[in-house]
Amino acid sequence: MPKTISFIQNARVTPAKKAVAERILSYAEFEIPLNEDALLNQAARCMDCGVPYCHAVGCPLVNRIPDWNDMLSYGHWQKALTLLHATHNFPEFTGRICPAPCEYACSLAINNAPVTIKHIELQIVEKGWREGWIRPQPVSIKTGKKVAVIGSGPSGLAAAQQLTRAGHSVVVFEKSERIGGLLRFGVPDFKLDKVVIDRRLEQLQAEGVVFEPGVDAGRDISPRYLKRTYDASIIAGGTTVPRNLDIPGRTLPGIHFAMDYLVRQNQINAGIPVSAAGVTAKDKNVIVLGGGDTGSDCVGTARRQGAKSITQVEILPQPPLQRTSYNAWPAWPQILFTSSSHEEGCERLFGLTATSFSGQERVQQVNFRKLEWSEPDKNGKRTCLEIAGSDFSLKADLVILALGFLHVEHGILIQELGIKTDPRGNIFVDQNFMTSEANFFAAGDAVSGASLVVRAINSGRQVAAAVDNYLSGK
Repeated sequence: MPKTISFIQNARVTPAKKAVAERILSYAEFEIPLNEDALLNQAARCMDCGVPYCHAVGCPLVNRIPDWNDMLSYGHWQKALTLLHATHNFPEFTGRICPAPCEYACSLAINNAPVTIKHIELQIVEKGWREGWIRPQPVSIKTGKKVAVIGSGPSGLAAAQQLTRAGHSVVVFEKSERIGGLLRFGVPDFKLDKVVIDRRLEQLQAEGVVFEPGVDAGRDISPRYLKRTYDASIIAGGTTVPRNLDIPGRTLPGIHFAMDYLVRQNQINAGIPVSAAGVTAKDKNVIVLGGGDTGSDCVGTARRQGAKSITQVEILPQPPLQRTSYNAWPAWPQILFTSSSHEEGCERLFGLTATSFSGQERVQQVNFRKLEWSEPDKNGKRTCLEIAGSDFSLKADLVILALGFLHVEHGILIQELGIKTDPRGNIFVDQNFMTSEANFFAAGDAVSGASLVVRAINSGRQVAAAVDNYLSGK
């Protein structure tokens, strides 16, 4: 088949999934990879467009998507892997959990189904691991410079690997008991098996990265120690302060932040001892407040825990099924997304605001009021009004607040160093990622606010380049 017209003759094919009844019995990953012939046909759908918006607009890492699609379409797996790793440290992470803005910016997406970019990326890197092509890349010459990385999420790990490969000595401090940040404890195992993280951590350690879990920078090691010991420090702690819902009844037992809920289940899966009295959705009516990816993860976790019922509530109106005039390609589509967790069973409600929680000794119901949203203006913005007399209640034995995150934790480290923050509470940095404190840099969600894993990795790579330039002058 001529590759030049493959996008016309080949339809988009996505990986199948295990049946819902089977996959909710465990926390294992459930996507079934395409076979090699099907995958090469999908790579061949990349249409050699004049301006590849997938990589120039859709991908924060500016991955060379058309190039590795081209190599793969001819069966050149190792060349495809080399091109993939040229801009990306951890494609096995994004190939599983990234929402793939690259696919929505694909030129085919104007009037057709886009290239299956995310799955192709995943298959390339997984083939690399199976074949032994991915190996440590230690350097023979060291600079003598020492760098501390505070936080072991995607931005911290990316920065650590880049700086180690530049010849610097890097130590990663993580306050949790295991390395990986929110990748480890915030993302459910059915989306990201933690052996995937461990496999990559082994590579980083073989390259020279030193990991120090269970160390809270600022508390267990002082800012003075960091300044005296390291030539540069990078704060990559992520955005960890959750958005609360300060309404009557909030202090009733049975109301929990999403990350507390997700972390506990991941700890159980990892064999880490937890309190037997901790939160579980088993045999409970669960209400998840918040319609984003974190809320979806809570839905999938509650289903596996054996919830009696699950309802996910979103304050915004139900999005359209297709793009509207104010949301044109290649921008991220403001449409209704149905995740694999939604497919597993939950009721979804839109245009509601929670007014109070009620119950006796613990939460028993959530009280709501309907909202009337205006039509979007020319910039896509809406306003809303509460509808008088529209109040109603839903039964709830467990309420999970998945309302997003505010900013990085303003702990001892930031306070004692006097590091400046912006009006939203994120760490303020200059064009070189340096904070208001000399020798201290910041990256990832700590700077941008809560965002995508692919943006965090890109930020980690950028701060590593800035720190390397700062330490070496080139």
